[in-house]
Amino acid sequence: MISRRGSLAGAAALLTGASTAPAAANGQRGGAGARSRLQHDVDAVLATGATAVLAEVRDATGRTTARAGRADLSGPARPVPPDAYYRLGSDTKTYTAVLVLHLVAEGRLSLTDTVERWLPGAVRGAGNDGRRITVAHLLRQTSGLNDYLAVSPDAADAFTPDGYRRARFRCTAPEEQLTAAVSRPPLWLPDAAHPERERRFGYSNTNYVVAGLIVERVTGRSWAEELHDRIIEPLGLRHTLTPGTSPYVPEPTATAYTWFPDADRPTDTTLASGGWADGGVIGTTRDHTAFLRALMGGRLLGPAQLAAMKETVPADDWIGVPGVRYGLGIAWRPVAGSREGVWFHGGTHLGAVSESGVTPDGSRAVACAVFTLRMGDPAQDAQDAAGRRLVDRALTGR
Repeated sequence: MISRRGSLAGAAALLTGASTAPAAANGQRGGAGARSRLQHDVDAVLATGATAVLAEVRDATGRTTARAGRADLSGPARPVPPDAYYRLGSDTKTYTAVLVLHLVAEGRLSLTDTVERWLPGAVRGAGNDGRRITVAHLLRQTSGLNDYLAVSPDAADAFTPDGYRRARFRCTAPEEQLTAAVSRPPLWLPDAAHPERERRFGYSNTNYVVAGLIVERVTGRSWAEELHDRIIEPLGLRHTLTPGTSPYVPEPTATAYTWFPDADRPTDTTLASGGWADGGVIGTTRDHTAFLRALMGGRLLGPAQLAAMKETVPADDWIGVPGVRYGLGIAWRPVAGSREGVWFHGGTHLGAVSESGVTPDGSRAVACAVFTLRMGDPAQDAQDAAGRRLVDRALTGR
């Protein structure tokens, strides 16, 4: 949900004595070779300076898991739990997009509906105009709306250890987040005559806050209720939840560490409020891979809605990877040596980075949880790149 930037100096010293648990598997997907490769890639993420890493690959034959690092840097060295809960961050956006597309399939909502139709007057002022922003613009990140995280009055203070401690129990209503976003002029306005032609991409958490509000307006129920009844319960995702206003992550978990800019040590940021339809889901690698396989396998959306989800626009500047394209709550990137590429999203919360991906047919999915975030440090770029390599190798076998 937040920018993947941090600072980590001397992480190797902190990780002295980090324990690496052997990979485990249910089923024999790929056998010992696949388990060894996944463990190698998990260790590579840890080697960038992360404190704990957990990954799972799932296909029709079973699950392959690997883990490395310490559950906590203080006290006795304990390995990260194999079934640890973590914050999915912006991987939540894929879940929210599914909810919207459910409503489209039911004829209760259209991707061409404007924000103004469902939330009259909510996107106005400072040049913002909800009459020119459609539901598709929101889901595809082409609306031009500012990111509320970037323009909120306390944005700079939030990314300091003291600012974090002051705000960790504070919750901001979605309506307040939207108000902050529209207090500034938009990055652009979609063409009023041909909104469907808009291809300018600008990643903004505000888009999914608005999408969540529209889900609630259309259904008359909360976003969390819709998520539970349409995705969590039907798929049997027993370890996926929305914490609401609670700042706690269920046990078992690992400590989520954040290196704030210019800090000389990491801060335990396990307790954290924030995130809703844009980044509020907590889950496990087991549940998230099940969700991704069900999605791309056609068990959550009909053919027309899944095809709409895969209609993309260029998003080269989003994560710094050439060729990335963003669809409706999910993105695609090329992989060397693969004709199909991978579908993915990824997410970031304080002290937690989620890397995941799925094959185009849903036959195989992978999820990786990293319990370390470094703001403003090139080491975070190395961690992210190692996480993407893990995903690509797990899905393509290369």
